Amino acid sequence: MTKIDWYILRKFIGTFIYSLMILLIISVVIDITEKVDDFMTHNLSLQTIVVDYYFGFIPHIAALLFPLFIFISVIFFTSKLAYRSEIIAILSAGVSFRRFLRPYWIGAFLFGGILWLGNRWTVPNANRIRTTFENTYIRSRDAGKTQYDRTTRIDSFTYVTFGSYDPGYKGGSNFVLERVEGLDMTFKLRADRIMWDSTNGTWKLSYVSLRRINGLKEQWWNKQDTTLKIPLTPKELVEERNIQEAMTTPELNRYIDREELRGAEGLNTFYVEKYRRTSSAAAVIILSLIGAIIASRKVRGGSGLHLALGIVISASYIIFLQFSTVFSTKASLNPLLAVWIPNFLFGGLAVWLYMRAPK
Repeated sequence: MTKIDWYILRKFIGTFIYSLMILLIISVVIDITEKVDDFMTHNLSLQTIVVDYYFGFIPHIAALLFPLFIFISVIFFTSKLAYRSEIIAILSAGVSFRRFLRPYWIGAFLFGGILWLGNRWTVPNANRIRTTFENTYIRSRDAGKTQYDRTTRIDSFTYVTFGSYDPGYKGGSNFVLERVEGLDMTFKLRADRIMWDSTNGTWKLSYVSLRRINGLKEQWWNKQDTTLKIPLTPKELVEERNIQEAMTTPELNRYIDREELRGAEGLNTFYVEKYRRTSSAAAVIILSLIGAIIASRKVRGGSGLHLALGIVISASYIIFLQFSTVFSTKASLNPLLAVWIPNFLFGGLAVWLYMRAPK
């Protein structure tokens, strides 16, 4: 690392931090204007809003736009270097273009590593704070609604159905448990009422009828009350939005394994979140390289032209990412491929730009 390397790296880090701070201030102001009515309705104190919400919101929005603001920051400070002919002087002194890009690689891997670690632990914990606040105060009108005909698979052979379930009372009616092995039903339990017992961690059943089927033989009996211990809790019956964002990577892996065992559908959303945490860190490196190559040429339009081009590339990246993830969550596109398609495309663009860059 020479003085020029440290000079470029300081510009890289300083410009990004400055840009990120401006972004966060603007994002917080916009978010406050959208949620001020909810804050006032619940008579929340400033401390509650800051500690219980914005301590989670700020890391969330920072991680969300991290790669794009890295890209914009690289273009901004590199175009300034090019406009002042500093890059021309560096290359004229015998420094190769490949050697010139070394501090960009170092900065990109530094920030990419920070984002990768943050996506695995810090950001999910922050999202847990944010989503808890939103579910309590922002989306409270949607919470506690009775669910009807809710069917869940709790293991490879067992299915449970709630005719109705009230999350507030943690109970329901017309409960059915069925065990199916192959094409045959071997056991069926039906209860008029079901209620969660938080003390023992079991379900209390009332007016129960049971059937055990073994080929042509069948046993049938009734019980007034009984208890049932199954791997299902009231928390799992509450439909939460974006719960995958509030899980650390180990928690997300365990959740996916459990839901696969239950035969749950719609897991592509969770796979997309799992793979996105790595692909977004790789995007930091790719976009940093693209930004450095584009902005290193001195052009008549100066920084304005470079920034305009950067915005177009950023928008294209977002569009490709949204299209691929939608095809994964709503269709059958492989989640791993979905989150990496933009990186493959823009990685190819980075190689093409590097080959054409004046050396």
